[in-house]
Amino acid sequence: MFNTKDGKYKTDNIRPLGTPPPILDSTLVEISRSQIEKYLASKGYFKAKVKAEIEVKDKRAAVVFTANTGPAFAINDVKYDIPDSALKAIYLKNKSEFTHLKAGMRYDDDSLAYERDQIYQVIRQNGYYDFARPYIKFAVDSNLNKSKANVTLFIDNPMDKPEHKKYHIGETNIIIAPNADGFPGTEFPMNPRIFRGVRFTDLSKKFRRNPITRYNFLREGEQYDVRNENITYDRLYELNVFKNVKIEYNKGKDSSNTVNPVIQLTPQKIMSNRIEGEVPFNAGTVGFNLSNTYSNNNFFRGAERFDFQVKGGLQSRIGQGTSIFKEIYQRDFSLSASLSVPRLMAPVFSKYVTGKGGMPHTVFSTSYVYALQKGVFQRQVILSSFTYEFVETKSKLHSLTPLNLEYRFGRLLFDRNDTTSQYYSLLALNVYNLLLLDRRTITIGSKYTYSLNADKLLTNSSFVYFRGNLDVAGNTINLASRIFGVKHDAKNKDYGTLLGVQYLQYIRPEFDVRWYKNLGGDKQFVARLNTGIGYAYGNSTDIPFEKLFYAGGSSGVRAWQARTLGPGNYNRADTLKTTAQRKAAFGLDQLGEMHAEANFEYRYKLVNKFIGGKLKGAVFLDMGNVWNISQTGIPKSKFDFKKLGSQIAIGTGMGFRYDVQYFVFRFDIGLKIKDPQFEGDDQWVIGKFLSGGKAFKDAYSVRNSPDNYRFVQYNFGIGMPF
Repeated sequence: MFNTKDGKYKTDNIRPLGTPPPILDSTLVEISRSQIEKYLASKGYFKAKVKAEIEVKDKRAAVVFTANTGPAFAINDVKYDIPDSALKAIYLKNKSEFTHLKAGMRYDDDSLAYERDQIYQVIRQNGYYDFARPYIKFAVDSNLNKSKANVTLFIDNPMDKPEHKKYHIGETNIIIAPNADGFPGTEFPMNPRIFRGVRFTDLSKKFRRNPITRYNFLREGEQYDVRNENITYDRLYELNVFKNVKIEYNKGKDSSNTVNPVIQLTPQKIMSNRIEGEVPFNAGTVGFNLSNTYSNNNFFRGAERFDFQVKGGLQSRIGQGTSIFKEIYQRDFSLSASLSVPRLMAPVFSKYVTGKGGMPHTVFSTSYVYALQKGVFQRQVILSSFTYEFVETKSKLHSLTPLNLEYRFGRLLFDRNDTTSQYYSLLALNVYNLLLLDRRTITIGSKYTYSLNADKLLTNSSFVYFRGNLDVAGNTINLASRIFGVKHDAKNKDYGTLLGVQYLQYIRPEFDVRWYKNLGGDKQFVARLNTGIGYAYGNSTDIPFEKLFYAGGSSGVRAWQARTLGPGNYNRADTLKTTAQRKAAFGLDQLGEMHAEANFEYRYKLVNKFIGGKLKGAVFLDMGNVWNISQTGIPKSKFDFKKLGSQIAIGTGMGFRYDVQYFVFRFDIGLKIKDPQFEGDDQWVIGKFLSGGKAFKDAYSVRNSPDNYRFVQYNFGIGMPF
């Protein structure tokens, strides 16, 4: 495909697409026949015979392999010949956890290879530093009747020795190279001081001792265990300050049963600066975001990562007949700083402090966010928090934020009492939650996030992924105010305050669960449910503006642009009666206090080699919406289980993924099937699209000017949608 001309394979202008036609080679046919026969024997068909036939017609050959497998041999008995009684005891004690060798099972070479690897690992975990795989052998006797074979496991002793030697850890040397170029060729001075069995020598003079030695799990006096070596490798790399970690061992003098680890660390460059930009656009707007991030991976000489980011962006309307710089309707600016310390700075979580399951972190962060919607509102937020991030297992991650402080202050940029203003109806009905922006509030709360199988997301395997998040705020302050007898009544706008500012009280759970199913090769099916709800109580009647949910976008219901779907059956023309009002509301987000989305996606490979990567395809079906759950002036926006069917949006589409190994460029085309802003049968807009759609779009433009209806939405992104 793509490389043929007149039925023949091209000899020039070869493109990296498709596969050249295979040429018949009788030598390869015989090799293939022999390999099939050997493969069948490895699976227990010891008497298998394979023949190959070549049929030629019109210069095309068909090769047919016919296998007479014969009987499948089963394992009759498994015997052990292990002269070292200590090794035999270790094997027999642990084999139930991993063995595949059982009497009655079909013989399989892979089971023997797996058994060999597991025995090697178990013995190396129990002090036998010198033990090697060649000591483990299998003998197979297939000369029995009734298609059965006996298997004997041998674990030999070292030559001229009656048993294998068990080792303990002695003195550990941790040596850090002077710079990223590595160690000098000449001898260098070692630290004369040994503390708790570790000699720490830092030739670079850039690292403190404890943050590095904390993640050395090769402890003096302990029995050698290859697992501790592997964990030490992992944690030292995860400090993200060393580009190379090398662990070697020196045996103790004479007949000593100790091994002395030597850990050589080569530092990488500590500081970096990254500039990133993006251009968000659709049919009606265009903009840009630009950010600069400075990073220091060794801020206090203990592998602490410090990040400082400055980010800004603009969004402008296009197609208005004027310069885009005169149509800027949104401006954003932010400053943020974070410090990540590679340990849990807490008296609790002792189970995870050691880092054996994974590298723990304590993260301190603060940020300032400024947003301006031209003529509508100005919003500023100050956020500060500290978070514990720790790993239970490779697939189970926890994030706990005991203290999360958020201070918000904003104002409306129009006269809220001017009934002639095009913004008045927006404010009167609070259509876009503008009242949430025209006040000062403070939030003090906690957050917790748990994720399962996040490490498998880039694989093509079958698994279930889960991510749950719980955000709770205001309860501690509210409890304290009650203890001290401070009364308040939120329903009558008599709010409790902290330092003269209303504090918010709410709960916001959210979860994302997905089922990934491998269908063979590069084919995979994904089903996803993503839902959440925010509920204000106590001292609040609303949750914060930033905590509201939105639908649509490149990772949601992809037939809608982000933040333009819902809430509920909301239709702009029902509330915003004039063109001026709809124009004034341009760019304002359509948000809700609750959201639910379901996605179904089938993924497959299109071309294996495509301009240096792989080209993959996807077809998908998305559905969902956002809703309000409290009393609101927005018509048809409240969640009603009886009307759920009419409140759900449905979209479908297809996409392409250009996979260049390190990241994926994604392009999706979403098509609306059912749009909840309409009523009755008119919701099924797919019928309008299939019949041409022009009359429907013209009628929509007349009623909703200056808004236009779009059946199709294009989405660009980096990375998979989920």
